[in-house]
Amino acid sequence: MHAPWKTRTAALWIALTAAPLAHAATSVTDTPPAGHTEREKHILAVLEEVDANQRAGSMAVPPKDGRLLRILAESTGAKHVVELGTSYGYSGLWWCLALGTTGGKLTTYEIDPKRAARARDNFKKAGVEALVTIVEGDAHAEVAKLKEPIDILFLDADKSGYLDYLQKLLPLVRPGGLIVAHNMTPEMADPAFVKAITTDPALETLFVDLGRGGIGLTLKKR
Repeated sequence: MHAPWKTRTAALWIALTAAPLAHAATSVTDTPPAGHTEREKHILAVLEEVDANQRAGSMAVPPKDGRLLRILAESTGAKHVVELGTSYGYSGLWWCLALGTTGGKLTTYEIDPKRAARARDNFKKAGVEALVTIVEGDAHAEVAKLKEPIDILFLDADKSGYLDYLQKLLPLVRPGGLIVAHNMTPEMADPAFVKAITTDPALETLFVDLGRGGIGLTLKKR
């Protein structure tokens, strides 16, 4: 007999892999974002450049996933986003689109110095470097130094490390805050992490299929 969490997780994967939802997500986001201000237009132009020239090997989120990140941060008025996995700064630029309007900031962790350097260049080119703190090194060790409250925790680094990041940083996520996990597909997601976010009564989790990425949205209940 299957354990309850396995049954629940299997049901949640239906939402993650359902073809109609994937089709709907694709059709809705076919129209590119339009800049409302000169600042937004500039950042969107840099995002388009990064997407065109640096995506290969960058492990960046797809554009439609990036748009969701921006919506989550701006709609919740996020003041502090913590990101595991800077890469070249592509997802960070989407966060900054929101954080520039909410008066917030991004703390992002990257283990590869070359990627971190490229991310710095991209943040500077977009004019958002003042919003961003890049922490280089092994995030499993570096996050222990973080003491500030977190509004949104974004996991997009080593998939087997998601559970460790969650355990270390969940106490800092404010009540009503979000944990957003990327690459939550059946092939890539760590079952131990899935169990942790779907069986803890203090959390509410929904898996969303936005194409190749797959996103887990977890609310830390008030």
